[in-house]
Amino acid sequence: MTATVERRAAAATGVVVGSWRAVSLRLEGQWTWYRRHWTASLLSSGLQPVLFLAAMGLGFGSQVRPGPLTGGAPYLAYVAPTVLVSGLITIAVAEAGLPILSGFKWKRDYWAVASSPISPGQLFAAELVWITARLTLGAVLYLAVTALLGGWTNPGALLVAPIAVLAGAACATPVMAFAATTKGDGHVFAAVNRFVVMPMTLFAGTFFPVDRLPVPVRPLAWISPLWHGNELARGVALGGVRLWPALGHLAVLLGVLGLGLAVGRRCFRRRLVV
Repeated sequence: MTATVERRAAAATGVVVGSWRAVSLRLEGQWTWYRRHWTASLLSSGLQPVLFLAAMGLGFGSQVRPGPLTGGAPYLAYVAPTVLVSGLITIAVAEAGLPILSGFKWKRDYWAVASSPISPGQLFAAELVWITARLTLGAVLYLAVTALLGGWTNPGALLVAPIAVLAGAACATPVMAFAATTKGDGHVFAAVNRFVVMPMTLFAGTFFPVDRLPVPVRPLAWISPLWHGNELARGVALGGVRLWPALGHLAVLLGVLGLGLAVGRRCFRRRLVV
């Protein structure tokens, strides 16, 4: 039997499985872990945006009257789409940071995967698909709960979920690439959350229009993926979205995603191929 195993191992050496097969194999392993520990991650991946919406949309929002700044919509409806976008971006950055670094540094299971017929680029794609699946689950839960709270006023709200997932995936890819190059203990990701994610959440149009910011600060909001996701999600949720601005926002998100994919695959390969 030992000889049979050795022959199979020798036959597999240097062989790379197809991309879809590679992704499915990695997702199978992730799902095996998740179905046993899903309760531990439910708060972060599903309930966090809902709780944030309850605090800002129902709590703080009860003190905000509909007016020109909200487009005449109740504050709950005004922030419902953007809270989802910002929440999923926060989750995506968190999942693309320390968990990815752990695969290289502490668990080191990426080295085991890379020694199998799965290539580093396929591993990167599988991790991104897994993060996207987690974001999709949270988005669906958020859509349902927000509908019960009366936060959706337009059928276009159904498009908020894919927009938010796209924005989250776009922000996850560069963080994954950064994690693949990180050699330290990961303290830098706390700085990323504090000095990048949190300011984006506060000043990229999530809770109030960007034109209320001081003029010199507005370009910082305009270059953030969150602002583009917020504008697109709020436009489809409240209605009145215009074609060319919407295509521009979508192009930025897809561009960030594509660039992150290219750089991330290269960083994974550099880290795992020795």
